[in-house]
Amino acid sequence: MAQRTIGVLVMSYGTPRSMDEIEPYYTHIRRGSPPAPEQLQELRDRYEAIVGGVFPLREHTDRQVEGLQAALNERTAGSDVRYVCYQGLKHVQPYIEDGVVAMARDGITEAVSIVLAPHYSVMSVGSYNKRAQEEADKQGIRMQSVKSYHLHPTLVEAWTERVSEQLTAFEQDGAAQAEVKVLFSAHSLPTRILEMNDPYPDELHATSAAIATQLGLSDGQWQFTWQSAGQTATPWLGPDISETLAGLAQQGVRHMLSAPIGFVSDHLEVMYDLDIETTQQAQSLNVNYKRTRMLNDDSKFMNVLADAVVGDASKL
Repeated sequence: MAQRTIGVLVMSYGTPRSMDEIEPYYTHIRRGSPPAPEQLQELRDRYEAIVGGVFPLREHTDRQVEGLQAALNERTAGSDVRYVCYQGLKHVQPYIEDGVVAMARDGITEAVSIVLAPHYSVMSVGSYNKRAQEEADKQGIRMQSVKSYHLHPTLVEAWTERVSEQLTAFEQDGAAQAEVKVLFSAHSLPTRILEMNDPYPDELHATSAAIATQLGLSDGQWQFTWQSAGQTATPWLGPDISETLAGLAQQGVRHMLSAPIGFVSDHLEVMYDLDIETTQQAQSLNVNYKRTRMLNDDSKFMNVLADAVVGDASKL
């Protein structure tokens, strides 16, 4: 029997590969409008502060695509189906459309698209899948798009391990686990998604609650908060983690753990917003603050992605 080949478009936000690529990257985010010099300098300073010219998100994304390919290869060994992974990025090359075109060039007629973000919003995952679907239609590729995988048991397990590790670290510092406030967080979006009945906030709260349940945390030991809101005239979902941190410190909470479950890699929103800005704020408030490890290319996360891909491929 001839082997059936299914393309897998792995999508993410993308990041510059060097300091020289920051300006075109920022311009693309701004839909072709170049940033003001002070805006560009601020973003350059953030990248310089966390990586000094090395861009870990690009490396993590590459390893995640390779890890997913390996997980899919393992599942299909000896079968008449094979999966071939392609990368498509939102704001840098290879763009989402480039990934779909590469599939067509290789003769692929069936595909699954998946975003490296577990929680669905029409403004995030929905926009990636829309771009992928539109290009797939042009190229004559039948495509299924994964919407979310926010309650996959193995995803919850992987995050539970990471939170548990840091709770143990707090104990080693002399703090009882019950004294630690766990702050689950994700990238904020404009508040207008609430008027659209967008599932994003509910999915994030569901993941947080599932992890808290696995850990046996009481309602008072954890909460969800937002981070990394854009600087626009329209309001964004809050409270921001900086407000949450200040409010809890005022209430006498001295130990806080950041668990950024809306993200899957070490990148700017984690390494700058949490590891630099939030850490500095915590120090100024005399708060013992830690952050969980990220998923990156952990084998458990790779299996979560593989499950999602194979599940949607069954609908082709």
